[in-house]
Amino acid sequence: MNSKPNKTVRIIGVPMDLGASRRGTDVGPSAMRIAGLGPAIRDMGYTLALEEDIFVPAMETRPPEDSEARFKPQILSVCTELAGRVKELMDDGEFPLVIGGDHSIAMGTVAGVSAHYRERGEEMGLIWFDAHGDMNIPGVSPSGNIHGMPLAHLLGRGDPDLAGILGFSPKLNPDKVVLIGIRDIDAGERKIINESGIHAFTMRDIDEHGMAKVARRAMEIVTDGTAGFHVSFDVDGCDPTVIPGSGTLVPGGVRYREAHLLLEYCADSRQMTSMEVVELNPFMDHKNISAERTLCLITSALGKSIL
Repeated sequence: MNSKPNKTVRIIGVPMDLGASRRGTDVGPSAMRIAGLGPAIRDMGYTLALEEDIFVPAMETRPPEDSEARFKPQILSVCTELAGRVKELMDDGEFPLVIGGDHSIAMGTVAGVSAHYRERGEEMGLIWFDAHGDMNIPGVSPSGNIHGMPLAHLLGRGDPDLAGILGFSPKLNPDKVVLIGIRDIDAGERKIINESGIHAFTMRDIDEHGMAKVARRAMEIVTDGTAGFHVSFDVDGCDPTVIPGSGTLVPGGVRYREAHLLLEYCADSRQMTSMEVVELNPFMDHKNISAERTLCLITSALGKSIL
C-alpha cells in the first residue's frame, strides 16, 4: 500500500451470519463502528469515503436448504454483490476495508480483488489469518457451514457456483497464499490443505520460529511477482484471551503483540491493497473489548506506528 494519505478508505459492512452455526457475527460491523473505526482511520490522515453496507437477509427468513452447504443461495447472492462492489472500488483506486460478518464473505471480497487484477493481467497475494483452515468443501465439511469453506472455493475447489463468483475460477495462485495461525483443522480438510500448494504456518511454526520470522517469510511469498496482497483477518486467529468476542474460539492462539507485529509488517511492505476482518461476535464479548482491540489491529495494518 502507498503512504497513508494517498489512499481513500471505504468501509463496507457485511452483517452476515448465515455461514456459521453460532449467531451474532451479523452485529460485527456495528460493534466496530461503535468502537470508533471510522474516526480512527480519519485521524490517521486517510480520506474516509461514505461507508456502505451489503444487505444480508436474516437467517430466520430463509430455509437452510442444502445440508452440505447451508444457506448457499443467500451467501452466493451476498458474495456476488460484494465482489462486484469491491472490484468497482479498486478500479477507482480506493482501499476496501470489509467488516464482517462470518468468514464466508471472503469469497466475495477476494473475488472482487482478484477480478480487479485479472483484468490487468496481474496476480494477487493473500494472507489468511485464522485459527482454522477454511478449506472444507461440501460433502467433506462436518457441519455444512460455509464459513469453513471460503479458501477452498477461492482456490477453485468445491461447489462450482461458490467457486465461480464473477465468472472465473480459481481466484488465486496457491503459491501466493499464506495461511497463518492455524491450530484447529478438520480431518477431511487436512488432506485438502496438504495437497493444495498453499503455504501454511501453524501455531507450532509461530512458537518455534517467532512471528517476526513467519511474517517476513509471508511478505516474501505474497509480494513475489504480485501486484499486491489482500489480508483476510479472522479474529479467532488471536488467542481467546486477546479477542474473546468470537463464536469460534480456539485456545493457544496468536498473542496481541504478535498479531500487531504481523500487521505492522503488512503496513511496512506498502503492498497491502485491501483488507477484511471477520468473525467478530459481540454477543460473546465483554464491554466491546474485542472490537476495540480489533480496531487497534486494523490501524496497525493501515500504518499506525508506536513512534
